[in-house]
Amino acid sequence: MKILVTGGAGFIGSNLCDALLERNYEVHCMDNLLTGKYSNISHLIDHPKFTFFETDIRSIDSCKEAMNGCDIVAHLAALGSVPRSINDPLTTNSINIDGFLNVIHSAKELDIKRFVFAASSSTYGDSASLPKVENIIGNPLSPYAVGKYVNELYAHVYALNYGLSYIGLRYFNVFGKRQYPHGAYAAVIPKFIQQFLDGEAPTINGDGTNTRDFTHIENVVDATIRAIENTKVDADNQIYNVAYGSSTSLNELVVLIKEAITLRKPQATLHDINYGPFRKGDIPHSLASIEKIKAHLGYSPSVSIKEGIQKTVDWILSSKG
Repeated sequence: MKILVTGGAGFIGSNLCDALLERNYEVHCMDNLLTGKYSNISHLIDHPKFTFFETDIRSIDSCKEAMNGCDIVAHLAALGSVPRSINDPLTTNSINIDGFLNVIHSAKELDIKRFVFAASSSTYGDSASLPKVENIIGNPLSPYAVGKYVNELYAHVYALNYGLSYIGLRYFNVFGKRQYPHGAYAAVIPKFIQQFLDGEAPTINGDGTNTRDFTHIENVVDATIRAIENTKVDADNQIYNVAYGSSTSLNELVVLIKEAITLRKPQATLHDINYGPFRKGDIPHSLASIEKIKAHLGYSPSVSIKEGIQKTVDWILSSKG
């Protein structure tokens, strides 16, 4: 089968492209390289089953061109980051809502067999319920969260009115290989690893007691492939949490990162953490129930946060040469 991966030059998308090619799929990769990086897919350019489209999901014609001849769409393209969405809600909306509509409408027009898309744990918003169960959500706390929830609503409507089969995956705090460690919107794990390696003292937003269900990229790719390859009708047209299923505080996270760095660089000087104000749009605690995806798609996370952090440290060290 031939699969379109939107956002395929991004962190999650490029890892998914690798895994799909290893499973002998043909892969169309679509990315405008706004946040994705050509270096993430440069090793694939000459692969006989890989085609790269440097185009934008905000153009429906570009969506149809990249999707032409495909059987399945894995839609991962988005403008990530809650803080970025608060700073720039208009661009976030144009990519994450208008762009999503272009992709799903193209999928309907081109009779795509299954539409798998990246939803988000941000959809749980201000719901205090733990663990997070798919059918209990709160009010969104950021433009990013609004967009991700709207994506779920559009998927439901397209299934209801046009018969499009979909699976939405609410990713929880994904980290690992190829996640960019620099910049104002870098995710916490690669950012902290890089800062410690550079001899800097990272800053936690808040007092460090906020918790997250950190999920290694290998678990996320496995879940996404299970959604792509699903053959059970009752598992379609559903939203699933993709997580490890345990919570870690930011203070605990720092300890794990320091342990992983020390294992590889025993002589490294690792500074104490700094603490700053809480960040707008952040939820205090996050822990996913993964019972639904286990039951419907047979997902079981294989990489723990401790092992995943060590893998991430190793990747950052190797990428620095």
